[in-house]
Amino acid sequence: MNIAFFLTPKKDVIYETPNSTMRQALERMERHRYTAVPLIDKSGKYVGTLTEGDLLWKLKNTPDLNFKNTSKVFLKDIPTHMNNMPVHIDSDMKDLISLAVNQNFVPVVDDNEIFIGIIKRSDIIDYCYKKIFNTKEKVESI
Repeated sequence: MNIAFFLTPKKDVIYETPNSTMRQALERMERHRYTAVPLIDKSGKYVGTLTEGDLLWKLKNTPDLNFKNTSKVFLKDIPTHMNNMPVHIDSDMKDLISLAVNQNFVPVVDDNEIFIGIIKRSDIIDYCYKKIFNTKEKVESI
C-alpha cells in the first residue's frame, strides 16, 4: 500500500513557522485543540515539532514571561523536546508504522525535503481497525 493513501495535505494541516510568535501558536493550538504542530521554515521544509510542553517549559523557565508578552517571543527561540521524524512520500508502510508507533503524526516530505503534509496515527489505526473488523464480520457471517 502507498502511504499517500493516508496523507493529510499541507493545505489542510495546521502548522507554524519559526518566525511565528508564541502567542500565535498558543491561540492556534487552542482553537484547533492540538497538542503539537509541525514547524515549517520559509523554504517549505519541515524543521521540527512544537508541543504544548515546549510552550509550558518556556513559560515556566522565563521569569518575566506571561501571556500578554508571549507575542514578543518567536518560536525559533523556544527549545523543542520532540522531533517527529519525517518520511518521504515514497516510503513504505513499514517505515511509516515504525515512526507512527511513537508519534501522533508523521510529517511527509518530497524528494527535495519539502513538507507536503502529515499522516496521523489515528488515521492508520482507523484503517487497520476497519480492515480487521470488516474482514472478521464477513468471515463470521458465512
